[in-house]
Amino acid sequence: MIKRALAALLTSLIAASAFAVDAETVSKQLELKDGSTVYIFEDGKMGMEDRFGRPFMMKEGHVMETKDGQKVMMMGSEVWRIERMHDLYRGSN
Repeated sequence: MIKRALAALLTSLIAASAFAVDAETVSKQLELKDGSTVYIFEDGKMGMEDRFGRPFMMKEGHVMETKDGQKVMMMGSEVWRIERMHDLYRGSN
């Protein structure tokens, strides 16, 4: 009985840590002129959230402008990663 409970606990811990990986792979966060935020992940792909903090999709190749005037081109719209980050922040896996 104890072995089964321990095995179940270990399995759930491993599964929970797999969900936390994407939140840790954000290498850069850019604020855009319109108030939205772009997250750049370590693999070079990006995800966005609007000025209210809601994840949204941007077409790949779209050029955006940061608050400091830099131009950034969208590379891979990783909306699911942003949604997962929000879920982790709220504590619901």
